[in-house]
Amino acid sequence: MTFRFVVHVGSLSDPYNGDSMKNSHFSLTFFLTCAAVFLVASSVCQAQIRLESICSVHGQKEIRLTGMGLVVGLNGTGDGGDAGPTIRALATAMKNMNVPVLDAAELKKAENVAIVMIDATIPKTGLHLGQKLDCYVSSYLGAESLQGGRLLIAPLQMAGANQEMLIGTASGHLIVEDLAAPTKARLPGGVVLETDLFRNQEFMNQIVDMSSGEPTIHLLLNESHSSYISARIITEVINEAFEFESFDQQHARAASPSMIDVRIPKTWQSTPVDFVAEVLDLKVTSPHSISRVQVNAKTGVVILSGDVELSPVLINHPNLQINIGAANNPIDGAQFRSLSDGNSTRANTRLDQLVQALNQLGVPRDAMIEVLRELSRSGKLHAVYEEI
Repeated sequence: MTFRFVVHVGSLSDPYNGDSMKNSHFSLTFFLTCAAVFLVASSVCQAQIRLESICSVHGQKEIRLTGMGLVVGLNGTGDGGDAGPTIRALATAMKNMNVPVLDAAELKKAENVAIVMIDATIPKTGLHLGQKLDCYVSSYLGAESLQGGRLLIAPLQMAGANQEMLIGTASGHLIVEDLAAPTKARLPGGVVLETDLFRNQEFMNQIVDMSSGEPTIHLLLNESHSSYISARIITEVINEAFEFESFDQQHARAASPSMIDVRIPKTWQSTPVDFVAEVLDLKVTSPHSISRVQVNAKTGVVILSGDVELSPVLINHPNLQINIGAANNPIDGAQFRSLSDGNSTRANTRLDQLVQALNQLGVPRDAMIEVLRELSRSGKLHAVYEEI
């Protein structure tokens, strides 16, 4: 079945004049030529994607560090002497530095100090003792700005873990990146790790699962690629890559649309890191992804991912008429060139054709977004529609 795609721009009550018809025919002809070149090129050059780009390994996770500290050196923009927690924290810090405070009233003019929350993230690939990472600080009392401040050395622990376990320390000069939000700042390289959470054996115990009696890793598919189709394709690629190791035994098995279990062959069990690297370096051709349309109504940005298709539909808009269907019906007596050729066997029209054609015809972005909304509401848009 051949589906044709007709676009009519302008007032529906006004007939087309000759010039607008010529321009419309020229725009659509130009678009058809570009679309044909694009389709031919895409059929020749198919994307090769590493599994590392669409999968992660179960057990690898980021580690969040949190803490509280004092920022000093502010130009009168701190919490002030009325902030009890700040005064108590400052008094404790001064006591630890052998400058005891006998009366909290002595600190009532401490307007150059602010108490802050500190957070940092150790990446899932891990960092080791002595390495540094960035952290962020945020004031949560009455400070007006952290501009020009310096964080006194403060301990950091894992969020929700044993608070006695010191993971790192943070200190240094603050950088306020957004002057519209001066109570938030960044400390580049301000955290020094004081312990090693990614020692080789401990780290590999999190990655390699021995519960089945055989060492196994679990690949987790990213949300945008999680599907039964993706899991099957990746499973086939892994089994094919390691078939010489297994004498026709299957090493990979799809446990769910988002997880694939991979048994480590005997020849790789003494070097599991190398095996993980070998698996993640495998490539799949044009991996399946969920069709998705993301629209930012404020900026007018429209993002299409996956193969987004449209069912036959006729849309009337005050300044726009779109007919996507099998019939090449004239509109207001005008004939339009079809976006699909006469030999097409596709049951649906691709949305990227619609969007590009509307762009070629100069359709306002707000009108385009209204069309996308209505297509989604009517069920003719075969994709996940998200609007922010």
